[in-house]
Amino acid sequence: MDSNLIRLPYPFTIRNPHASPSLLSYIPLYHNHSKKLFKLERRRSSSSSRRSRDDVVFDEGAFEAERMSLDSKARETMAEASKREAEDDDDPKAWKWRIRKRVWDMMEALNIAQNPRPVHHRIPNFVGASAAAKNLGGLEVFRVAECVKVNPDSPQKQVRFLTLSGEKKLLTPQPRLTTEFFSVIESCMLTLSTINEACTSVGVAKYGRPIGLDEKIKVDLIVIGSVAVDPKTGARLGKGEGFAELEYGMLRYMGAIDDSTPVVTSVHDQQLVDDIPIEKLLIHDVPVDIICTPTQVIFTKTSIPKPQGIYWDKLSPEKLGQIRILRELKRRIEQETGQKLPSGPSEKLPPTAQREC
Repeated sequence: MDSNLIRLPYPFTIRNPHASPSLLSYIPLYHNHSKKLFKLERRRSSSSSRRSRDDVVFDEGAFEAERMSLDSKARETMAEASKREAEDDDDPKAWKWRIRKRVWDMMEALNIAQNPRPVHHRIPNFVGASAAAKNLGGLEVFRVAECVKVNPDSPQKQVRFLTLSGEKKLLTPQPRLTTEFFSVIESCMLTLSTINEACTSVGVAKYGRPIGLDEKIKVDLIVIGSVAVDPKTGARLGKGEGFAELEYGMLRYMGAIDDSTPVVTSVHDQQLVDDIPIEKLLIHDVPVDIICTPTQVIFTKTSIPKPQGIYWDKLSPEKLGQIRILRELKRRIEQETGQKLPSGPSEKLPPTAQREC
């Protein structure tokens, strides 16, 4: 049951206080039982009719405090699950957790990890992330792209900045899909002084326009975060929650991407590995076409097939029950086909996913 948030049936329009009077940005209004993340203020309009209107003020402090608290709890749960699964030789996820732990441990030991630290159970931020982003920004596929989907993690913040400052459309998923689906931010929504803020999780919620499954959008390039990636095969490991795969599958359903849409990741050179067994990858694992590090650009020429959508037989009932947009997609497909979709095995979700989505 969706009990954590009370959502109004329509979006409020808010005026961006940093932008010119002609610029409007749109955000959803919701209240959390423990914190009011958005506050209503009654003000007089300056128009000749003197009509009053409701302005929505985004509570940045409450939003960030809640996000960080839930994120911390999620990492604790993931740590427990990874330790349990890595020690079980019969668990099909064990090999992935061993590679992730090796990379996380190595980054901390070599002090190439950047805040937020420790980097365990995150897409790790790293020394040289800006240099890797600069290499990514020099790619032809980035230069010609009009809409770029970028993950919301710290090491890709500079990529988000380059996207917006290059007057491109930025498509960013809400972290763990916990509040919305995707948010679209365009440079026309911002000023020079607010572009940097718009590249953060708070800024995405503050300035982004949330979109749904009916949005007509074409994504020209996908930038994805990684814990480890094989430069010879394009095989990639994320932090283990599977949200990049879900986001990719939903974009395929929307017709926003296809097999030809390039997938790029930016990582430290020490995150390059050669022991990801492609025969053990799952059908929904997303390979990468290009790897950008602080020192090089690698075209993988991957032969690993890209996912064609959501693989419902891999999706647990718990995750489906906690992500509203997935439930909506499932309902639509079942309505269109007249057939009930399968579901995957049960799993214990991190606390972050137990919010209304």
